[in-house]
Amino acid sequence: MRVLWEQYVHKKQSYEELAKRYGISERTVRRQIDKVKIFRKDIGSGDAVIAMDTTYFGRGFGVMVFRNVYSSRNLFWKFVRHETLEEYVAGIGHLVSNGWNILGIACDGKRGLFSAFGNTPIQMCQFHQVAIITRYTTTKPKLDAGKELREISLNLRHANKEQFISHLKEWHKKWEAFLSEKTRNPETKRWFYTHRRLRSAYRSLKTNLIYLFTYLEHPELKIPNTTNSLEGVFSNLKTKIRVHAGLKIHRKIKIINELLDQ
Repeated sequence: MRVLWEQYVHKKQSYEELAKRYGISERTVRRQIDKVKIFRKDIGSGDAVIAMDTTYFGRGFGVMVFRNVYSSRNLFWKFVRHETLEEYVAGIGHLVSNGWNILGIACDGKRGLFSAFGNTPIQMCQFHQVAIITRYTTTKPKLDAGKELREISLNLRHANKEQFISHLKEWHKKWEAFLSEKTRNPETKRWFYTHRRLRSAYRSLKTNLIYLFTYLEHPELKIPNTTNSLEGVFSNLKTKIRVHAGLKIHRKIKIINELLDQ
């Protein structure tokens, strides 16, 4: 029974392939696989820097993961309908109540997260920050101001805090008048900022600035500057779930639990 499960999940074998291999019916394969019980391993306790993020497998079905950067182990995960501040706070609280000493956190910068954990050092994922800028400016900005701001954001991982602040200030000084331009709506007669998306991109960088270089301010903690360690985990989950198209949610949950507990 366990052999079928291992082949099904880790070797990405289908019911049909397993049935042919072991000379049994697909119905028997499915029944045997459904009988397998998944028990989460003891997560222990100790010091941890947590990378946390959420990925989705369809509307209203996601998994929120809390990974210890030091051990490259997923300490805790929960299935969620939506990625909320409350769920992240509860997840960290769960780890603390189980004896974990959270020394630092790397996250995607969801609103409210930076102030939710007291004095715990928090790193805004630089990859997510670049993605935010890209969402506002696209990968190929048409405006020169957009091109320059995107270039500044792409240099995040190569710059220190002082350099980055300097470049951002120079950019804003150069384009301040441009950013202040307004356009009048001919129907409503109301004025609005002409370059609203560019203003939003800049505001995002300026707001998150103090959390983009936490990893350099606390080198002894070895906080990562991104949550990329989870991107590989999520990619693996989705690849192996995708192989078994049409799975019911309870079977997806079972596979996800198996893979995250490795």
